Order: sequence, then C-alpha cells, then structure tokens
Amino acid sequence: MKNYGSTPLSIFWFRRDLRLHDNHGFLLALKSGLPVLPVFIFDKNILGQLPRHDHRVEFIHRQLRQLNEQLVERGSGLHIEFGQPIEVYRRLFGALKIKSIFFNEDYEPYARQRDEHVSDLAKSQGVMVEACKDQVVFAKNEITKDNGQPYLVYTPYSRRWLAQLTAQSIKPFPSEKNLSRLLQYQPEAIPDLETLGFAVSDFAFPSDQTSVALLKNYAERRDLLAENGTSRLGLHLRFGTVSVRDLVARAQKTSLVFLKELIWREFFMQMLYHFPRTVNEPFDLRYQGMPWRNDKSDFAAWCEGRTGYPVVDAGMRELNATGHMHNRARMVVASFLTKHLLIDWRLGERYFAEKLLDFELSSNVGNWQWAAGCGCDAAPYFRVFNPELQAKKFDPEGRYVRRWVPEVGSASYLHPIVNHEVARQRALATYDQHLKRGNHENSFDRSNRSHR
Repeated sequence: MKNYGSTPLSIFWFRRDLRLHDNHGFLLALKSGLPVLPVFIFDKNILGQLPRHDHRVEFIHRQLRQLNEQLVERGSGLHIEFGQPIEVYRRLFGALKIKSIFFNEDYEPYARQRDEHVSDLAKSQGVMVEACKDQVVFAKNEITKDNGQPYLVYTPYSRRWLAQLTAQSIKPFPSEKNLSRLLQYQPEAIPDLETLGFAVSDFAFPSDQTSVALLKNYAERRDLLAENGTSRLGLHLRFGTVSVRDLVARAQKTSLVFLKELIWREFFMQMLYHFPRTVNEPFDLRYQGMPWRNDKSDFAAWCEGRTGYPVVDAGMRELNATGHMHNRARMVVASFLTKHLLIDWRLGERYFAEKLLDFELSSNVGNWQWAAGCGCDAAPYFRVFNPELQAKKFDPEGRYVRRWVPEVGSASYLHPIVNHEVARQRALATYDQHLKRGNHENSFDRSNRSHR
C-alpha cells in the first residue's frame, strides 16, 4: 500500500457483511467521492479465544478469497490485516491518507466497544466515520413501545415490526453496481489459514441458496427432525453472505412462519443491544443465584451425546460432528440440560458458542434463557420437555435418532442417566424453592466472556 500514501481514500471495513451486493455501508463508501479501499481485519481479540480447528474461521477465509477474486476482476482487491483493530488503524492512519471509514453496525457488546474505540481514534485524526444499518431490517430503537421503551415480549414486537415493514424497508442497496469507485491497486496475497494459526479442512458448508419449495413447506416441515425442512441459512446470516432484505422479501411471498423466524432474530438482537448484561446474567433477575447442580459427569455426558435419551444424544452428536443441530433438537437438549440435569444455562450456551457454525450471540443467549425459563418472553420454568414425547412427535419413524445413535435399541446403548419424572419433579421443586427464597445473587464465572 506504500504507493498510495498520498492518495486520499475512503475505507470500507468488511466484518459481518462478506458480500459485494446489497451492502449498505459499502454502497455509501463507494458514493463518498473518493477511491475505496476494502479492508478486513482478522481480530486477534476474537481469534485468540478459538481452537485451531474452527470451521467458522475457515468459512470466513473462504469467503474472503471469493471476495478478493471478485475485487481483483475489477482491478482492486481486499486489504487484509491481522491484529487488534485499534492497532491496525493506527498503522493505517500513519501509512495512508484516509479521509473516511464506513462500516456496518454490529450490536454485540464487544463489537460496540471495538467500534467506539476505532471511531474515537479516527475522529482524533480528522477522519470521518459512518456506521450503517445492514444486518437487520429494524435496529436499535426503531421498533419500540409507544413510550420509546424496548419490547420485552416477542409477539407485540413482531406485530409492530410487521406493521412498520414497507417496500422501502427492504429496498436493496445496489453496491454491486457502483464498483467503479474502488481503489485500483495490486493487493497482496491473502494469508493462508496456517499462517493465522488455524487448520485447513475440506469441510462442506451449507449452501446460501434456499428453494421456493422449501420456504413454502417451511411451516409444515421445519420441526420434523429427519427432514431437510429448515433453511440452514444461519451461518450465512451470521457472516452476511446473504442479504436479510432479500430474505425478508422472499419470505413475504412464500412463508409467514419463516418471516417470523427472521423477526425473532431481530428481537433477540435488540434485546442484547438494550440489555448487554444478559450475556452473563438472566434477564429475569429473580433467577440470579439459582442452585444449579452443575454435575461435571452429567455435563460431560450431555456434551458427548451419551445421556441415554436417544433424541438428546442424537442432537448433541449431530452438533459435535457437523457444527449444526436441528432447531427442534436445540430446544430439547437445552431443556434437558437446564431442567433434567439442573446445569447452568450459561454452560450450555458456552458449549453451543464453541460448536455452532451459525453461532449468533444474541440468539444463542436469548434461546438458552428461553429454555431455562429466565429470559425475556421465556417459557415458564415449569415447562419441562419430555424427550421421549418430543421424539415420538417430531421423529415418529426414528430416522433422525438412528442416523446419529445407530446403537439405539441394542444392549450396548446406555441407560438414561436420570429418570424423566424424577428429574422433572426435582427441577420444579428447585426452581420453586429458589423463587420463594428470593436469594438472587449471581455466582457465574465471567472469566471467558470478555470478548463476547
């Protein structure tokens, strides 16, 4: 980049928006009047917490290579940095004549803190910063009660969300039609994964394409464990390889149920934005200090898919093998951990965070608190899923279970580690006694949450 030290530039900072099309911040950068340098930073603060074999980093790397190829075809390229973002920008400000930085907003606590620090540094250098809404249709305070307060319950939130939705709300941003303003330069090669400290594999990621037929049948098939009835788009939504505006437009034409799942995603995002403490604490503070059993052997059995409950074991084995778990199975295994085993929901949330390809902090926290009965709009604590009934209803032929637990029904399969009815009564008594006692101190270890 040394040859461009005197050229006034705009930067577009790619993060969770790894696409050239329908990209709000990218479009504004391209229309800024200056040549645009596309930048991506491998953030050491995040990568330092991940294992060597992390398929999400591999997915990002593949997407960056594709982005770079598309940019090179237009005489430009993707400038890759590795380090702490604030230090990277200090170097860039010293080496380049940067006039403005554009990026799309992120609503997670670490991302908000990171962006604030970078923005403050930029402004101290006289650099204009513009953060744009892109990963959601409605963000922050756009869907609120009449008094301006955030909704705490999904149903009224979704009603207002739908009432405010217009064609303009999901109008695409034609960034792909404005690429003539890219900086023309010869980019350096993208560093390989091994250089970044991660392993390479031939892992097969889910497609970013979803058929009309799947969406039209979504309501009827999405809960059937053995069917391919879900979109598998969570990974692509997480890293912005698809446009949420495009998905909403398609859902309007095909499936209200799928559209409402997209609204759930935004509901949990606005909850995390307004209540960042829920990463570590229950939204309903009455559940602080729950006397969780946190039995290590029970937790290990749950993690490894050897609880003796076939549908629970199938879900966990699917997760461990593929980085994915069927949505219905997620609810069953979360209920089992928090109710049957009385293990802290945060341990389950953290395990999912390590394993899920489509890990999204807001949805993960929101759904785990829902399962544990301590979140906003949560299932009541006395709702305890019966794994056997769930399997009969959503895997009636046992195909899902046999796929992941082939030894089921044989002498080699494990006995259940708890009895359903005994565990259910224990859970109800524990929750009930805790709420009556009113001792709501929080004792969870926060040591691994600094960048969440």
